[in-house]
Amino acid sequence: MQSASDRHEYPAHWEADVVLRDGGTARIRPITVDDADRLVSFYEQVSDESKYYRFFAPYPRLSAKDVHRFTHHDFVDRVGLAATVGGEFIATVRYDRIGADGMPAPAPADEAEVAFLVQDAHQGRGVASALLEHIGAVARERDIRRFAAEVLPANAKMIKVFTDAGYTQKRSFEDGVVRLEFDLEPTDRSLAVQYAREHRAEARSVQRLLTPGSVAVVGVGRAPGGVGRSVLGNIRDAGFTGRLYAVNKAFPEECKELDGVPAHRSVRDIDGPVDLAVVAVPAEHVPEVVAECGAHGVQGLVVLSAGYAESGPDGRERQRELVRHARAYGMRIIGPNAFGIINTSPDVRLNASLAPEAPRPGRIGLFAQSGAIGIALLSRLHRRGGGVTGVTGVSTFVSSGNRADVSGNDVLQYWYDDPHTDVALMYLESIGNPRKFTRLARRTAAAKPLVVVQGSGTTPQGHAVRATRLPHTTVSALLRQAGVIRVDTITELVDTGLLLARQPLPTGPRVAILGNSESLGLLTYDACVAEGLRPTHPLDLTTAAAPDDFHAALARALADDACDAVIVTAIPAVGEGIAGAFGTAGPAGDAALAEALRSAAERVPGKPVLVVHVELGGLAEALSAAASTAPSTAAGATPRSGGGGATPSPTPATGAIRADHPFRALDRLRAPATSATELPDPRSATAPRLIPAYPAAERAVRALADAVQYAQWRREAAEPGKVPDYENIDEKGAAALIDGLLTRGQGLTLGTEETCDLLGKYGVQVHRALPAQTSDAAAESARTLGYPVALKATAPHLRHRADLGGVRLDLTDEEQLRRAYAELTELFGTPDELRPVVQGMAPRGVDTVIRAVIDPAAGAVLSFGLAGAASQLLGDTAHRLIPVTDREAATLVRSIRTAPLLFGWRGSTPVDTPALEELLLRVSRLVDDHPEVVAVTLEPVVVAPRGLSVLGASVRLAPPPARDDLGPRTLPAY
Repeated sequence: MQSASDRHEYPAHWEADVVLRDGGTARIRPITVDDADRLVSFYEQVSDESKYYRFFAPYPRLSAKDVHRFTHHDFVDRVGLAATVGGEFIATVRYDRIGADGMPAPAPADEAEVAFLVQDAHQGRGVASALLEHIGAVARERDIRRFAAEVLPANAKMIKVFTDAGYTQKRSFEDGVVRLEFDLEPTDRSLAVQYAREHRAEARSVQRLLTPGSVAVVGVGRAPGGVGRSVLGNIRDAGFTGRLYAVNKAFPEECKELDGVPAHRSVRDIDGPVDLAVVAVPAEHVPEVVAECGAHGVQGLVVLSAGYAESGPDGRERQRELVRHARAYGMRIIGPNAFGIINTSPDVRLNASLAPEAPRPGRIGLFAQSGAIGIALLSRLHRRGGGVTGVTGVSTFVSSGNRADVSGNDVLQYWYDDPHTDVALMYLESIGNPRKFTRLARRTAAAKPLVVVQGSGTTPQGHAVRATRLPHTTVSALLRQAGVIRVDTITELVDTGLLLARQPLPTGPRVAILGNSESLGLLTYDACVAEGLRPTHPLDLTTAAAPDDFHAALARALADDACDAVIVTAIPAVGEGIAGAFGTAGPAGDAALAEALRSAAERVPGKPVLVVHVELGGLAEALSAAASTAPSTAAGATPRSGGGGATPSPTPATGAIRADHPFRALDRLRAPATSATELPDPRSATAPRLIPAYPAAERAVRALADAVQYAQWRREAAEPGKVPDYENIDEKGAAALIDGLLTRGQGLTLGTEETCDLLGKYGVQVHRALPAQTSDAAAESARTLGYPVALKATAPHLRHRADLGGVRLDLTDEEQLRRAYAELTELFGTPDELRPVVQGMAPRGVDTVIRAVIDPAAGAVLSFGLAGAASQLLGDTAHRLIPVTDREAATLVRSIRTAPLLFGWRGSTPVDTPALEELLLRVSRLVDDHPEVVAVTLEPVVVAPRGLSVLGASVRLAPPPARDDLGPRTLPAY
């Protein structure tokens, strides 16, 4: 029970779970008067050297006065934080506010002295770095702007903690002590350091789960069947290289082995470390298992048990308690309600999942929140016939279930550095932290393809997600901007993933088509056009084409500098006497064609090749057969000794194929091998290229179009552009204006004059619109503005709806104005209902809309589209994350489907798109510089052949949503 402080209530919002450098977790929380015994116990476990570094003198024990001082804080001028594991302190940090003379002082003094102490057993885990981030955030909240620390020169580790943090600092040396002073305002470098540490820690935490040296399956039934017994068998049959244990408290005392695996009644009874526990017990028994695992030092859990948040409010609370309990012991969780994890590395060979057969080893990383979808994806990647083939295998697979702890973000951190993963495929039912996911996806996509199927926007009951006001289509567009290859179905996910896993990226959209069917070639041509590719006219080799003809045609196409990719179409030979149009009838003929295509493709390795086959299952199989990803007897390896792990026999779970399996027929098509080492390693980056084969032209073309767009994104991401610095932007003046306006209320929609003033600070000029409550007032306003003018109704139901007749344009004199005024009031109601205004006419052009909004989950988003009901109905709006660069502004304008209207469509005059791009950049700067500007709408913006006119604008101010990406590293709170 935490006690209240002297001056402030206990700041519960300072509590946080963090991932440390080695992948374990710790809890950071304020120190209170209840922690006296914990503090004394902690200090007793600190070495004399560490105590000397902390107090600059021998200090064997804490006095009662010391304990009182270090546990009594006011949470303003004196603050102490502790990092805990299992409820016990492993490190502490404190600050004391000081004045200019270095003595304790109250606010408004803005400097504090900071000091750390880390238990020796936990040094090197990054605990001090995490504490520095959190104590710095606390200090900023309490209006402390600068830290000072005095460190002995020999204490190199602590000096490094401060110097590596990335803050602006000064260093001095006096009286044998190094004095460090540093500002706490985040800098680009400090944020980069924080993100790098976050990446290393989260990647390491996933690595520990996927590469355990020992695994215990808790909940193994004594009778065959059941989840626990099945998982145990899957791990054993996959040839897991580590130690394996079966655990069930119901085992009889005399039960020492089950299915050749050592059996124990409790994890605590296992003699030796356990890195990973797979939990398959009813939900009500999971807390007991977690406690046993935590006490034994287990590093991570895969919880297969159901009955958590997916089952309703009681289950949701049970899930929160599960996460809190596991993190208290420093453990991370996959699940609950998970399908499991797989690692095909020959050094691990782990199938801790419900999949009865492990996928073939390869270079595709697979993440699925849904167990059912995970099964479907593994099945598709495993099959060679009846679908997409040219199989490459899987490096790692994670099914997160309710993703209460480990999420897709964590797995992305791991895959980014994983040398065995070339392509990442993800099925996401929800995105818990869109801002972070977008940041990580952009970084990952710059190094390797990331293909995502995103759920429809309906959040599964078991998932905790942040509220977002953005439509599902907008979130999808932002993912594409981050380099994510966004697809709609798991079929497309596999289609695109297999192409990217073993074929190079195309350098452009030019596609050569060749094959032995003119009709299939034309279908492929039409599909290419529909996907925005630039195909050449198909080359028809006729149905009499032999493998040598295909080889020669493909070689010529690949050698053509005007070709960026090749699609080969193939149909079976039909007719008496030509059963062997490919040289030999049946599978052997298909193999001959496959070899012809492969040999031609190898001559020009820089261009992708795809095959569309119709009723040629043997061809699809043969395309992957000679570069098979199946090891011959990899499962026969013996686990490490010491834990009594079983020695499995070769089984299909490792990729070796049963004698009666239909894939076994392909062995006859392979060149003979004298040993398993002669087969290519499918996890090697230099493994032979596999040509993916598709049963339909549309699927092949769609996958190729995805690859073309991704390659274009990679080229553009290499030169992202810059955020211009315009001279006529008054950032300080805008800040002062915003501060003054916010004194009137927390959420404020600005009036017309205030909107114009604020936008004017950023060089955005809005056409004046004067009120016209009467016809006389309208005439007076027109005289002020000068004719010609426009008369507009600004009532909400008529605003920006010229199609409803609430606008009269090009009124050249007072008579026309009064007549238009009478028409509007007669048609739509009284002036109070219409809210009419008079505005000077702007040059004719294309009406557009610019919006910016700060979403609490995704961040600041800039949107652009053409004005009008048609664009709104079609959803033809493009989006970019703020801040927007000059290159992104240009692509934003060009990315809507109606963009040709801006560039001279059907003989019209092109409009001033550079002026439009500049306006987008100015709005982006405004929102980025001032997060209190939570919404901006410019509508309409009329873009003329020369210049543009902003005819309507609205701005909303409010305290900005909290940005956890700028604060210290934390795990999602439970």
